[in-house]
Amino acid sequence: MGEVFKRISAENFAMLDFSTVTLVDLREPDELIVSSIEGAINIPFSSFATKLDTIPKDKPVYVYCRVGDWSEEVAEILGDRGYNVTNLEGGYKAYRDYINKSTQKPVQKSAKSEEIKPAFIDAKGLKCPGPIVKVADYLRDKPQGTKIYVEATEDAFESDIKVWCERTGNTLDNIEVSDGIIKANITRKNPEKTKSASVEEQNDKTFVVFSGDLDKTIASFIIANGAAAMGRKVTMFFTFWGLNILRRPEKIKVKKTFIEKMFGFMMPRGSKKLGLSRMNMGGAGAKMIRGIMKQRGISSLEELIESAKAHGVRIVACQMSMDIMGIHQEELIEGVELGGVSTFLGSGEKSDMSLFI
Repeated sequence: MGEVFKRISAENFAMLDFSTVTLVDLREPDELIVSSIEGAINIPFSSFATKLDTIPKDKPVYVYCRVGDWSEEVAEILGDRGYNVTNLEGGYKAYRDYINKSTQKPVQKSAKSEEIKPAFIDAKGLKCPGPIVKVADYLRDKPQGTKIYVEATEDAFESDIKVWCERTGNTLDNIEVSDGIIKANITRKNPEKTKSASVEEQNDKTFVVFSGDLDKTIASFIIANGAAAMGRKVTMFFTFWGLNILRRPEKIKVKKTFIEKMFGFMMPRGSKKLGLSRMNMGGAGAKMIRGIMKQRGISSLEELIESAKAHGVRIVACQMSMDIMGIHQEELIEGVELGGVSTFLGSGEKSDMSLFI
């Protein structure tokens, strides 16, 4: 039995006369503020089941979400109910990328415009530390005043490029995020001699949390809270097994590959599932430690995490490690930012203590 719905590419979708069809946008309302198609019916995927009957049948129906996965499920449901329905392959993102590409105008070359036009650095699709390395490699032998325009798609780049410019002496003229693309204008500056850091700057603390063991995690957050209480700036950089500490305890529905699903199944989901580095005894040891902490009035790990966030501790998840282990940003607890190697090094250079835990 064949599929009960049709598929359409972004290119062919863009050629449609939208007035002759019914468009159903399954994205959340806040996503429509940035980009939308006029005339489309917005039915968020989260509330689709309750609004199914509001979709008219008098015209062919075209459904789309952000990247085309949820809309495929909806198209199948509508097809089973007799709708003439088509799913937009790749979702609104594919449509937007096609429109942006097809509407780019060629640059009119002139001696004057070539002098002032920034060089374009395309870092889209690169993973940490690729975007930063590409920028640094280009500017390394360029004269002062050289201007570049960079586009990247890795979320961590927004933080990384700010820190990289700050620590290398280059000027970040402006940065913006539009439709999932981070766009930055940078001016090359000759690095100045390193100035003596102030006492306050030298007192920052930076932790690399590599381990996903309960006991080591508790120690990390105890120290972090103590440093924050002393008025120090604290950055906790979570990588590899340490990322499990930041996972939400509930299962989050995100599209994953088979390998990513297997990783997720085998790894602990959240801080309450962590085991001890020694004497775990199938989880009994972790329960004993938690019980003793409660009896002694010691804050639980979850309370320590919330306290750290409340006192300004910067919690950063390594995006490169997330990509390797198949962890998506939607699966992380609130208050976590994404970062890369430059984010960590920028923090470490301003610290008088860096711990690898």
